[in-house]
Amino acid sequence: MDLSRRKVILGVLAFAALLEAALAFAVLRGDGDQTLVALPLHPVAGSFKADSTELDECSEQACFEQAFGNIAYYDGPRTAMSQFDEVIAEGDPSCHRIAHAIGAASLVRYRGNVARTFAEGSSSCFSGYYHGVLERALVNVRTNDPDRLGRVARGLCDDPDVLVSRWLAYQCFHGLGHGLMITTGYGLPTSLDACERIETYLDRTSCKGGVFMENISSSYGVTSQWIRADDPVYPCNAVDQNDKITCYGMVTSRILRVDGLDWENAAEICAEVETNFVKTCFRSLGRDISGQTHRDPAEIVELCAVTHPYDAEKDCISAAAMDMTSNYTSGTQAAVLCETAEIALRGECYYSIGAVMGRFTDDAARQEDDCKAITASSEYVVRCLEGTKIRGPLSVALAR
Repeated sequence: MDLSRRKVILGVLAFAALLEAALAFAVLRGDGDQTLVALPLHPVAGSFKADSTELDECSEQACFEQAFGNIAYYDGPRTAMSQFDEVIAEGDPSCHRIAHAIGAASLVRYRGNVARTFAEGSSSCFSGYYHGVLERALVNVRTNDPDRLGRVARGLCDDPDVLVSRWLAYQCFHGLGHGLMITTGYGLPTSLDACERIETYLDRTSCKGGVFMENISSSYGVTSQWIRADDPVYPCNAVDQNDKITCYGMVTSRILRVDGLDWENAAEICAEVETNFVKTCFRSLGRDISGQTHRDPAEIVELCAVTHPYDAEKDCISAAAMDMTSNYTSGTQAAVLCETAEIALRGECYYSIGAVMGRFTDDAARQEDDCKAITASSEYVVRCLEGTKIRGPLSVALAR
């Protein structure tokens, strides 16, 4: 696709995102509650059906979602994601939903085989592809009973071809959390309860991370009843103690939405949250800074400087490095961030890269090769390898 066509597509999608945002924040609930509710502009990706729509005929968001879904259905997800990466700008506000549609369409192509569909996906645009797969897998589940939802959830991600890779397992259970929220009509307690039925602590935590992410930043512009305009930290300050660290790991996405990307104010709020979760809040801020800057190392370092008064730059930079590693399924780009940061921050930065790369493979030799491929410094290779040894939820291990 030529550059001019790509610019047209990006312009259309940017306009569509702005239009939807305006609509989403213009409608009030009918019961007099001032909670803002989004208008559903189109069906969720879970209802995907292939048709003849092609990219060249599209001029609106829903059309692009359908067209990319069609590519995935007819030509396969790898082809669709390759074109997606070529055409859609990373960080574009519409990209996550398009990736959802590609994932949903791919699951239809493979007749509900989650493992095969996952194996052909990618993490582009905040892992939207994986979220769409699980959303589609749950589309016919018609229950809000946590026990039944839990049984379905376990079955979706319990395939040996998924569990063979900690990275795929994480994506599956995290995407499951998104799907549970959408399936239950944004029922936060029910979704968390369903996640609690999953067997291991690691997988339960991954599922709950998806739940809280969907609650704070909906894939479809829906405003959850479990957020408050006058308290951007809610519900993290109200959920069960065991769920707080997962919630605080997402909290700045809500804070920044309420306060209009006021980074200094977000840092100030993080410094004042519950004591045991201050570090986690600053790591959330680092992840959001990475996404907002389109993962530009110099800009990340500049924005993370707002955390300096709170001695939290290490957390901010390290979390941004993790986000970059996750998004690119590689530590190469994140290593540039580490080298851009101050020397005192680099060891922890490489440690955090290793923490994510350790999910890509359990083979120790490959992990060593991966760490050596991103830095010539033996010191940083050691720190990277130390990160690969983390076995529990990263949000917990790195918040200490």
